[in-house]
Amino acid sequence: MSLPKIQFLKGVGPKRAELLAGLEIFSPAGLLAYYPRAWQDRRLPGEAEKGPLLEEIRVFRGKVLSAREVRTSKALVIFKAALSNGKYEVEASWFKRFSWRYDVFASLKKEVREGAEIWIVGRPEDALFPSRIRVEEHYPAGPAAEAAHVNRIIPVYPLTEGLTGRFMREAALSALAERGGETPEYLPDGIRARRALASAAQAGRAIHFPRSLFELEAARRRLAYEELLLMALAWGIKRRQLRAVEKEHRYEIKRRLLTPFREGLGFEFTPSQKKVIKEIFDDMLSPRPMARLLQGDVGSGKTVVALSALLLAAENGRQGLFMAPTEILAEQHALTFERLLKGLPVRWALLTSSVKGPARKKILDDAAEGRLDILIGTHALIEESVKLKTPGLVVVDEQHRFGVRQRAALRAKGDRTDALIMTATPIPRTLALALYGDLDVSTLTDMPPGRKPVRTESLGEEKAFREARLAASAGRQVYVVYPLIEESGTTGLKAVTLEFERLREVFRGYTLAALHGRMKPEEKRKVMEEFAAGRTRVLAATQVIEVGIDVPNATVMVVNNAERFGLSSLHQLRGRVGRGAHESRCLLVADLRAQGARERVQAMCSTTDGFIISEKDLALRGGGDPLGLRQHGELDLRLADLSRDSTLLRQAVEDRDAVLGKDPQLRLPEHAPLKNRLLALYGARWDLIELS
Repeated sequence: MSLPKIQFLKGVGPKRAELLAGLEIFSPAGLLAYYPRAWQDRRLPGEAEKGPLLEEIRVFRGKVLSAREVRTSKALVIFKAALSNGKYEVEASWFKRFSWRYDVFASLKKEVREGAEIWIVGRPEDALFPSRIRVEEHYPAGPAAEAAHVNRIIPVYPLTEGLTGRFMREAALSALAERGGETPEYLPDGIRARRALASAAQAGRAIHFPRSLFELEAARRRLAYEELLLMALAWGIKRRQLRAVEKEHRYEIKRRLLTPFREGLGFEFTPSQKKVIKEIFDDMLSPRPMARLLQGDVGSGKTVVALSALLLAAENGRQGLFMAPTEILAEQHALTFERLLKGLPVRWALLTSSVKGPARKKILDDAAEGRLDILIGTHALIEESVKLKTPGLVVVDEQHRFGVRQRAALRAKGDRTDALIMTATPIPRTLALALYGDLDVSTLTDMPPGRKPVRTESLGEEKAFREARLAASAGRQVYVVYPLIEESGTTGLKAVTLEFERLREVFRGYTLAALHGRMKPEEKRKVMEEFAAGRTRVLAATQVIEVGIDVPNATVMVVNNAERFGLSSLHQLRGRVGRGAHESRCLLVADLRAQGARERVQAMCSTTDGFIISEKDLALRGGGDPLGLRQHGELDLRLADLSRDSTLLRQAVEDRDAVLGKDPQLRLPEHAPLKNRLLALYGARWDLIELS
């Protein structure tokens, strides 16, 4: 086994190299590609700058006037030092656990002694006493400390146990010194000049040790743009790969199923539903496989659009898969299909992990032999064990991300299958480009006629329950939502199982039921059927009702601990009411002192537009990792922040189109570095075969 190069870097060695390997850092170049998560301006007041990229920190340089040790309890001991810079004095404190075996401050006493000149870095112990500083780091005054730790803007890295910020900064400084001016440049000169981007060498140094906030922002912009361009190129090439193949089957609109389906709905399609169905049908009738994203607000009618596409496939002897992210949602969709397909000669089945034994074997056999038109299930339907005789269409109900690798696995189910991905929440254009760059996009822009906007209010629990009781007494149905299934004991959050007995008192005289993810499938199905039929007046539930339940008579939703739900989740929950002709309300019971709670509640109360909500959600979740993209596993975005880099992403897409228009396979010498970088990042993960 070869030794990692990083261990030979000054100050590293074998043990630290092992810890760095846990962060997937194996070489000095890998260390320099491990970007900081934040920065601190550790220059003295008067020189220090403020900005969105910078963390707040207190820095002081002074001479030690006095130092002493203070024992506060059996367990805690404090070392205090008075420091002066000739103009101001501060009291610095170091806290440690007491030990009978040795002096915990032995080394500190040698460094922080009377007359010594030192730097301290920390935070005020109390807002009322800003001159009392709790020390996080200290350094002897001199050039060694000022090279990497103080008197400059310094990087703050994500750490793991055994690695300190001090070590990471010194290692990064050593790696920069070892690299010298040798930095590979991936961007063509024309793009750099057009977008006024720093060079790779400038950005690679300044992202770790910038000389100013301006230089830091320029470095981040350059490296973020590079990430976005590489992502856009990967999507563009993948998209072209998909469109280079032809389906081996052809569709025609026969109306054997579509006409009776539409006539039996009892309502007319909205103008945007008609437009979107035409876009989907045009795709399915074309020789190329469909790869389309269907997005629309809560209640805009995505399910009937998807069902229309599945029926077109069935009319032509092709089978369809309909996949939901969870079993309970698959079961809810099965109830909807049962209602909408009543009386039609359509053979469909529900397959989840709870279907076992002979029943499971029959469904799998029927699918493999072509005796099923539609198979409903979870994302597990892409498993090898599920075979279709004549696969035609796959519909994914996308509550969470369904990545490019999963989409590729779907298409592998049969000969160039059509794919329709549905979003549970409208998504901003920047996220659509980032997550679904291989898909065409259709959007449902209007709501079915007769729908009234849901009025959203922030109320105390007692008043919210009083309003809910009034609705129940008028014959309407009520949802009461909780963040937990069972009480955790420490969070102070309410749980559906614990609160259910109290709800019996609140809603005495009305039928109640509970619904959560730990119930057996048969129990969940029965609860949903009873509520949909109107035999249950109040449904206490967790977030499992977020998507899928359609009960027009439900007009009030009470969300407890609303501060614990994300903005998009709250909007999805709200979508369970307001599905009929009656006035509906969503009542948020929230602790507005919680971080971000007031902003989310105000956003919910001010609009019912899902597109505005999604933009607000992206902005509130910003700061580097919107919606967990860094954990997505397919996008290499470490510095790009889609909540603020939408302009940068649009520029990257424009440049991607220009590059691929001129050089579709990146064969020109000017694109060789870009191609090599693209293959290193995305080639294997995304199967970019035409480049390799």
